[in-house]
Amino acid sequence: MIRPAESLLKYDNPVLVSNTTEQKSPKTRPLRVSPSLPVITSPVPPPPRPKSLEADTSKQQVEEILNVILPPREWIDGNKLWVQKVSSAPCTRMDVVHLQEQLDLKLHQRQARETGICLIRRDLYSQFFDELIRQVTINCAERGLLLHRIRDEILMTIATYQTLYESSVAFGMRKALLSEQGKFDMEKKIMDLENEKRELERQVNEQKAKCDSTEKREAERRQVEEKKHMEEIQFLKRTNQQLKVRLIFPRNEMHL
Repeated sequence: MIRPAESLLKYDNPVLVSNTTEQKSPKTRPLRVSPSLPVITSPVPPPPRPKSLEADTSKQQVEEILNVILPPREWIDGNKLWVQKVSSAPCTRMDVVHLQEQLDLKLHQRQARETGICLIRRDLYSQFFDELIRQVTINCAERGLLLHRIRDEILMTIATYQTLYESSVAFGMRKALLSEQGKFDMEKKIMDLENEKRELERQVNEQKAKCDSTEKREAERRQVEEKKHMEEIQFLKRTNQQLKVRLIFPRNEMHL
């Protein structure tokens, strides 16, 4: 494992726990109680605790609560296991001011976005909030536990939104794949329709050509028929005129 990076959360110095290559020490034998020693059956009242012992107990409880809220970091360097616990040292006003300066500096160094979704800004503010929880827990463990509860609620809400986002992305990908498949089918259908359109246009052009040739032939035939009809009319008119003349002249001769 790689040693954890620097964090806004204040830690104690790392402690070497054990070597991973060391063999486990043999189990110690349980002590035997000598039969000559008297056995005490009645409860013995505990001795009064001095104030220093009570302070140590309170500090130990705070450390236990901190270890529960903010678990220690562990990493392996070579064949050595190192553990680094959260610091239980109380903070001052200058520590809070320095913490704010460190937050602004890291936001600038890591080029976090000022608006929108930014994993870097989210990580730094998470470390910042953990450090505030640590500082509050040292002064008031109950208040620290409440802040820890709020932090867990926020993380759960963010995880829910992340799950919703991932499911929506997966849904969108499925819809995109279906649309791509539908797009391929539609493109194939469009190609078929275009081919059918071209075939129909070809048939229409053929029919138009046939229609034009038929109209041309009919026009020529109509012109011939009209010419023939006009000639017949002219012939009939001339015949009629001649008949009229023949009918008129014999009558004139009879009068003479």
